[in-house]
Amino acid sequence: MANEMTVQKTESLSNSEAFTNKVLKEFGSNVAGSIQVTDYQRQLIQGYFIATDRALKMAEEKRVSKNENNKDHKWDNPDPINWNTVDLNALALDVVHYARMGLDMMQDNHLSAIPFKDNNRAARTGTKMYVVNLMPGYNGIQYIAEKYALEKPVSVTVELVYSTDTFKPLKKNRENRVESYDFEINNAFDRGEIVGGFGYIEYTEPTKNKLIIMTLKDILKRKPEKASGEFWGGKKTAWEKGQKVEVETEGWFEEMCLKTVKREVYSAKNMPRDPKKIDDAYEYMRMQEIRLAQMETQEVIDAEANQVVIDTEAQETPQKPAQPAFLTDDGGQQALDLGGPAKPQAQPQPARNTTAARTTAATRTAATRTAGPTF
Repeated sequence: MANEMTVQKTESLSNSEAFTNKVLKEFGSNVAGSIQVTDYQRQLIQGYFIATDRALKMAEEKRVSKNENNKDHKWDNPDPINWNTVDLNALALDVVHYARMGLDMMQDNHLSAIPFKDNNRAARTGTKMYVVNLMPGYNGIQYIAEKYALEKPVSVTVELVYSTDTFKPLKKNRENRVESYDFEINNAFDRGEIVGGFGYIEYTEPTKNKLIIMTLKDILKRKPEKASGEFWGGKKTAWEKGQKVEVETEGWFEEMCLKTVKREVYSAKNMPRDPKKIDDAYEYMRMQEIRLAQMETQEVIDAEANQVVIDTEAQETPQKPAQPAFLTDDGGQQALDLGGPAKPQAQPQPARNTTAARTTAATRTAATRTAGPTF
C-alpha cells in the first residue's frame, strides 16, 4: 500500500511538471515574447494541475452517472471529460495570469476549476469540446482586493443579517467622526430569514473606516436573471417521465447571499485599487469576470435539466444538491454546457440492461482514470 501511494504521488508530481511546461509553452505561443515565472509561480501552476485534474475526474463521473440515469438516451452526453478533450490553449492563459497574481488553488476558496462544454465554440472554431475556467472564490476575491488596494485595510468584517438580529448603523455626523455599527445576534440557533448583509472596512486611520449595507433587495438585484436553483434554491426545471417539470430545491441561498455581499464589499468601488499596482494579470482577470458572469447567468440553464431525470415516485423530496464548486476549494464538480440544450443523438438508444450499463460505465470511468493526461 505504501509503495502504491508513493508511485501515485510520483506520477502526480511528474504530470504536474509536464503540465507546467506545456502551459508555459502554450502561453508563449499566444503572447509575444518569452514568458518568465518565478519558482513560486511554477509551484502554484503545479498545484493548478492537481486541482484541475481532480475537477475533471469528478465532472467525468457526473457525466457517466447522468447518462446512466437518463430515461431517454438521446439526451446523453457522449463526450468524455478528460485532459484530451480540454482546450489547453485557453486554460494556459488563465493559469499563467492567475499564478502571476499569486492565487493558490491548494488554499481554501482561493481559486476553483470549472469545466464546461461550449458547443457553440466547438462548432465555430473546431477547438476541443471542453473549456476549463478558473474562478476566484471567497478568499481569492479578498486576496486580489487587498493585493491591489490603494490602501490595505487593517480588518474587514462581512456578515449576513437575519430577521431576529439587531443591526444599527452608526454613520458619520458632527459628533461621530468614525463610521461604525452595532450588531447583535439575539438567537444564534434560529435567526429567522435573511433581511440583508453588511461589510465593514477598517483602516489604520479610523476616520477612513467604511460601512457597506445591502438590503435583501440589493442582494437579489445581483442574482443572475436565469440563476440556477442548484445554487440559489427555489424552483428548478427537471425531466420527469420524459416531460419538463418544476421541482423545489434548497440550493445554497445563504452561501450565495454571503458571496454577493463579499463581492460588493471587496469591489473596486468600496476598496479602491492603486493604479500603480494594476498589471496585465489584473486586467485579464477583469475581462474574465465579465465572461464568468455571463457563464454564471447561463450556467446549467436548462441543459442540465435536459439531462437529469428525477423520479418523484421513487424520491418525493428532492435532496440538497452538492455544494457548488465556487464555494469550495475542491475544484469544479460539474461540467457546464454553454451551447444551449444538449443536441439529441441521431438515434435514441433502446432500454439497457441496468447491470450491463453500470459495468460499461465503470469500465469507461476506469479507462479514463488509467489513461491520464498526455502532455
